[in-house]
Amino acid sequence: MKKKKLVRCVFLLLFLLLLTAGSTLFTRSNGSHSGSISKSGFYFNTIITVTLYDSSDEALLDGCFDLAAQYESYFSNTIEGSDISKINASGGAPVTVHEETAELLKKGLYYGELSGGKFDITIGRLSDLWDFSTKALLDETDASMIPSDEDIQSALKTVDYHAVVVDGTTVTLTDPDAKIDLGGIAKGYIADRMKDYLNENGATSGIINLGGNVLCLGTKADGSAYSIGLQRPFDENGSLIAAVHVTDETVVSSGVYERSFEVNGKLYHHILDTATGYPYDNGLLGVTIITDESVDGDGLSTTCFALGLKDGMALIESLSDTEAIFITDDYELHASSGIGSRIPCDVY
Repeated sequence: MKKKKLVRCVFLLLFLLLLTAGSTLFTRSNGSHSGSISKSGFYFNTIITVTLYDSSDEALLDGCFDLAAQYESYFSNTIEGSDISKINASGGAPVTVHEETAELLKKGLYYGELSGGKFDITIGRLSDLWDFSTKALLDETDASMIPSDEDIQSALKTVDYHAVVVDGTTVTLTDPDAKIDLGGIAKGYIADRMKDYLNENGATSGIINLGGNVLCLGTKADGSAYSIGLQRPFDENGSLIAAVHVTDETVVSSGVYERSFEVNGKLYHHILDTATGYPYDNGLLGVTIITDESVDGDGLSTTCFALGLKDGMALIESLSDTEAIFITDDYELHASSGIGSRIPCDVY
C-alpha cells in the first residue's frame, strides 16, 4: 500500500511542477478519438480534465476552466476572500454570497437532512485536524498524524449543519466556531455547471473528469456508451474491479483508498464519521453512484458510505434513476437493482 501511495504522490508532484511551468496542459488525443480535444489542470486539490469529441473549439475548454477558477474562488474554504471563507470568518454575522454559493449550500443542507447529519458541510474544524495531504503521504507515517481525542471531541461540538441558515443570498453561521467545508459536494456541482455551459454552446459529446467525479455528455462520437472503470481498491497497478457503461450520466466514487495513511497496521482515511470524529470503519472500501446530476452523485456517495451497505443500498433503491455499486472489505461487489440491466456492467 505504501508503494502505491508513493507512486501516486510522486506523479502528483510531477504534475504540479508541470503546471507551475506552464499553467494548464492542453493536448489533442489520437487514435480512436482522432479530432477530439482535451485540457487538464489542477483545481480543488486534484487533477481535472475536460475532453470533447464533437467539437474542435478550444475556447469551450477554456470556458470550462474559467468556470473552475470562478467556482473555486467562491467555494474554497482556504482561498482568502471566497464566499465560504467570508462566512467562516464572519463571527456569526450575516454574509452576502453569490447565488451559486447559496444554491450549493442549500444542496449541502439537503444531504445533511437526508443522511441524518452523516453528511455535514460544517465538518471543517474536524477535517482540518486530519492531514491527508501529499506531503503527509510522502512522509513516514507515525502516531503523531492522528489528532488527539481531546481535539477531535472539541471539533465535533462545532459540527452541526443546522447552524447554517440560508436566506436568499444571505448566509448566517449561527455557531461562530463552526467551519463550512464544501469539499464533499463542490466538484459535483461544478461538473454540472460545466456540462450546462458546454451543452448551451453546442457540445454534446465528451467527458468531464474532476477527480472521482466523471460526468459523460451524451454518447461517444459514434453513438455508443462510455465505459467508465472503477478502480480496484489499493491495487498497486491501478487495475479495475469493474466498469459501467453509461450515456449522459455521471459516475461518482468515494473510497477509503483515495486519501489515507496507515499507522501501526491500522488504516486512516478521509471519510470521517461525524458522530465519532474518526474515519468510518464499517466494512466498506468504496461506493460508486451512477445518476443524472454529479452534485447528487457527490452527496450520495458520501452519504451511502456513511450509512453502510444495508441502509445505503436501501436509500439508493428508494431513488429514481439512481444506481450504486458498493465494494466491501472482502472485495465483493454489491450492486443496486438497475446495475446489469439499466446500466450494463463488466466485472473483472
